[in-house]
Order: sequence, then C-alpha cells, then structure tokens
Amino acid sequence: MTGSRPLVVVGDALLDVDLVGTASRLTPDAPVPVVEDVETRERPGGAALAAVIAAAQTSRPVVLIAPMDDDDGADRLRALLAGRVRLVEIPATGGTAVKQRVRVGDHSVVRIDSGAPTATLGALPDEARSVLRDAAAVLVADYGRGTTASPQVREALADAGGPIVWDPHPRGADPVPSTRLVTPNGAEAARVAPVDAAGDGLAAVGARAEALIRHWGVGAVSVTLGSRGALLSYGEGAPMVVPAVPVTGGDPCGAGDSFAAAAALLLADGAVTGEAVAGAVAAASAFVGRGGAAAWDATRRDAPAPNVIAEPGVDSVIARVRAAGGTVVATGGCFDLIHPGHVATLRAARGLGDCLVVCINSDDSVRRLKGPSRPLVTAADRARVLEALEFVDAVVVFEEDTPAEVLDRLRPDVWAKGGDYAGADLPEAAVLRTWGGQAVVLPYLDGHSTTALVERSRT
Repeated sequence: MTGSRPLVVVGDALLDVDLVGTASRLTPDAPVPVVEDVETRERPGGAALAAVIAAAQTSRPVVLIAPMDDDDGADRLRALLAGRVRLVEIPATGGTAVKQRVRVGDHSVVRIDSGAPTATLGALPDEARSVLRDAAAVLVADYGRGTTASPQVREALADAGGPIVWDPHPRGADPVPSTRLVTPNGAEAARVAPVDAAGDGLAAVGARAEALIRHWGVGAVSVTLGSRGALLSYGEGAPMVVPAVPVTGGDPCGAGDSFAAAAALLLADGAVTGEAVAGAVAAASAFVGRGGAAAWDATRRDAPAPNVIAEPGVDSVIARVRAAGGTVVATGGCFDLIHPGHVATLRAARGLGDCLVVCINSDDSVRRLKGPSRPLVTAADRARVLEALEFVDAVVVFEEDTPAEVLDRLRPDVWAKGGDYAGADLPEAAVLRTWGGQAVVLPYLDGHSTTALVERSRT
C-alpha cells in the first residue's frame, strides 16, 4: 500500500535527445548513412528519467534532488519534469549534460554528448535535507557527474528516513554504507570488482556480487543481466537468480533506471529485498517491451488505459513484424489446463504468419463462460505457460466475454480458431473484415478438451 511519504531520487539529471530519421543511402565522401526526415524527441535522462518512471508507477509523491545549471538545456529539462515530479534543485555550474542519439528506425547511428564531465555544486538546500529525512525510500541514480561524491549530499543520505537503492556509475562514488541494495549491471560489476572467475556466467557474476558487498559494506547487490534477468547476493549463501520475461524488440535504453525505480518503490511499500528485485525484473521487462526510454511519456498514470492487460512486448512484436511486411496472426480461448489439442492448434496458427499473439479470457470472463468452478488455472499462470511455448510470441488477457475489443486494438491480419467451426462463419469474422483481416479455422486434434479432462477427473 502506498502512502504520503515520498520516494526521493537523488542524482544527475540529464537531457536526452533522439534525432530519429530514415536512411537509404551513404554519403559520397565517407561510408556513413545520410539521415533524412529527422524528428527531434526530447525526454528526461539520468536521475530525471528514473524519477519520471517511478512517478508513472505509483501514487506516492516522487521528489527529484538534482544539480541544475541556469542554461537552455536546464530550462528544457524543467519543462519536461513539470507536473510529473517535484524538483528540488542543487545550484550547479558546468552546463546541463545533453546526450543526443541519431537513430534510424530502432538503431542508433551515433551519440553526441555535451556538457562538462562533472558539475560544480553549490550548497545543498535545507529542503533537500528535509525530504530525505521524510523519505519512504531513496533512489540514488549516479551518472558520474560528481553529485554522489559531494560530502554534503552523502551526509544527507546518511540521515535518510527510508531504505536506499543505489544505481552506480563507473565514474561515480562508492555507495554510502547504509545502502540496502546496489544495482550495477554486469559490465559495471566486472569493472569495479574483478575476480578470478572469468566470463559472465552465474558463478563469475555471483563472485563479483559478493566482492562488491565486501568492498562497499552494503546490504545486498543485485547485478542486472539484461535479457537474462538479475542475480541477487547478500554476500553469503546461494544467490537468488530472477529470470527476465522474454521481450522481442524494444529499446533497452533506460531499463536500468526502470529496474532501480521499481526496486525502490517496492522497498518503500515494505517489500523485502528479494521481492523488490523480482518485481524490478518484471518492471524492467515491461518497460523495454513498451518501447523503453523512447516511450517514457506513454506510461503516465493519467493516460487512459485500454481495457486489456497485455504482457510485455505485444506492441513491439506487432510493430516489428509489420515494419518488415510480415503477417500478424492471433488466436484466442480460455486455455485452461493446456493440453495437446491446444498445442497443435497454436503450432498450426504460428505457421500461418510471422508472429502469434494469443488472446486469453480473464478469470472473471472464464467464470461467466464456463461456470463458477472455472478456471482451474489463473490467467497469470495460463499466460506464463503459453509464453513458454516457442511458437507463441505474446499473450494478451482480455476481460470481455468475446475478444472483439482486443482484436480491434491489435488488428491482426489472421484470426485462427481450432474446433468444429468449418463451414460456419466465426463470431469474430465480422470484426476482422472491418480492417481487411481474415478469420480461418484450423483442424482440431480430436479427443482433447479441458472440459472432458475435468469430467474424467471427477469419475
């Protein structure tokens, strides 16, 4: 349960700029692409991105304490933060750090950084000390510009009222000893704590996490491993490994900020460290699936949400396939107690195109259709089993009695159903026709049904 005490984010606020265009030729004087039709997209970066990500996930107040210069970049950053987080500024000089990525589609061509490598900080405002003492949790987002090395900042962090999550930087300061959880990525952990074990296997990562705990004197270290999830160590005993939900496509930029923000919010709400890391892995996967940092503004709490719960990656899966001119296939059903008939139908459906989205009825929807004793398996667990099948690319849970609404949102090219519909018009066919989609029937593997399995188990 959230409360009125704030989540406080401390660190270096950056301005991120994406220059997104198209490229179809190289320059005559060098083997580099000519980027045309460029669109400029600005967003908060660094600690500022972590703060807006956190604010989008909670009703708890979010306060950002960050050095701010008096220049055009700072003014643009203040405008992006306005109405999202409360900003407590530390006076600073050295220019606002601006990171510009030139991108063609989903690929970065070059990044251009400006602003001094380090900022010169003024006095820490009393307001900053006050909000830190009142914090439900603190997230330190270190981007190597000197904020976390400031003695006055470190003194204020030592008096913080809640647990501290520290997202480190190779050029940053060591976490304060009272830190509950430090969240380096694999490369950062390897640079700070080289150990005898080579490579990036779990044994080597675990050894580095233990070495970091000894080196920093902190409570726990969670090494984030990208698509592999995260490893959590308390310095002794077997580490906990949290696998990530597979995500197709998406921009991983900002995933570390999303992970750290989610962990800090969960600790603020009373979660233990292991629960916080597990929730943070899921949140980071969902963040990447929604488009990553490039889609930061699409996840605001006040934005209208569709009446559909989509697992991470469904939109990026569809966008990727359509961008390549492929065919999007969808199928649906309750999928309660998945059996060989389901597997055969799903495999056949995937063969009709370039991706398969499975739309499943929510628990309430199944109860209305099948009776009060169903479903036997919750929607979350049904979705997890389906996602584990190699021929399923994404899963969507819908609340209605029919998938008409979710189909209208996803607009697949093909809607495939297994069963005895041959020769009859599928109920969803009319919806598909509105955008030129095709409903088809697949052969059904006879002798397999969940209802029959349930009846046999009762005899």
